Amino acid sequence: MIRCSQPIELLIASYLEPHFVDQVRRVDGVRVMYEPSLLPQPRYLCDHVGHPLQRTSKDEDRWRGYLADAEVLFDFDYTNIKVLKTLIPKVRWIQATSTGIGQLLVRTELIDSPIIFTTARGIHSKPLADFVLMAILWFAKDGFRMVRDQAAHRWVRYCGHDLRDATVGIVGFGTIGREVARACRAMGMRVIATKRAAGPGDDDADADRLVPPNGLTSLLGVADYVVLALPQTPQTEKILGQRELTATKRGAVLINVARGAVVDEDALIAALRDGHLGGAALDVLSTEPPAADNPLWSMPNVLISPHSASTVASENARLTDLLCDNLVRYVNSEPLLNIFDRERLY
Repeated sequence: MIRCSQPIELLIASYLEPHFVDQVRRVDGVRVMYEPSLLPQPRYLCDHVGHPLQRTSKDEDRWRGYLADAEVLFDFDYTNIKVLKTLIPKVRWIQATSTGIGQLLVRTELIDSPIIFTTARGIHSKPLADFVLMAILWFAKDGFRMVRDQAAHRWVRYCGHDLRDATVGIVGFGTIGREVARACRAMGMRVIATKRAAGPGDDDADADRLVPPNGLTSLLGVADYVVLALPQTPQTEKILGQRELTATKRGAVLINVARGAVVDEDALIAALRDGHLGGAALDVLSTEPPAADNPLWSMPNVLISPHSASTVASENARLTDLLCDNLVRYVNSEPLLNIFDRERLY
């Protein structure tokens, strides 16, 4: 790619704090378009969707003018997400603020565009691994019991479980799965993981044992904690159904930091009700937010997080560093980091 001498027009399409915007403006060869009054305001720190926003017709015209001029977007314009493909004729690259963007690209038909997409791969791995470790400790030390007893002012001693020599099975061994594996091994746990290209006798520095995807049942049969960290694709939807959940070790705990669609939720509820599964920690669900009458809300062995396990206070700093690094690469016609692999969707 041979660049012209004119500056690159970058539109920041979700809220960033002013000092991060200033950091982006310091990248040579880039002109930043950023008008926070035209963006949804964050509901919480590092929110990239924001409160619902209704622009005036004048403001919407101005915003769409920015979209029409942009060559690069930081994040997707969620206010026009259904028609975004028709509003960005000059865009050649979009830097996403999340990792799992595949289904969004399919729904919006952006997947068929020539645009390069880069993800936030790696930025959320440590926070998600922290969540997984928290969930494992919660069940090992019976956090539900402690909360109940404290609420009842009840002091009754009990016995928890040791993590040393427990087995964690990680389904999906990308950047998130590996970070989970390192955290678990630091606690003395044994790690078994599925890897797409795993072959007989393959070893890995971050796992005690690798199995190919068709070895999932063997992993489920020995894991005390099953962690889902794989992308949602047509091949992975409901990868854990009734048959797979029946194959899990009795009393095992399921921890899902992937997508709700990778689990058959009805089968999960049944396995939790009959006691085959010891519990579940769910950062994602098939419908978000779940319906008020979803049984998972009130199950005594289920921990629900509102798809927030990956969001931490340092996220925007890391995203800005990634954006600036990729902008320098883009200006210099060098390969970008974290290019989304369309082939993984099929």
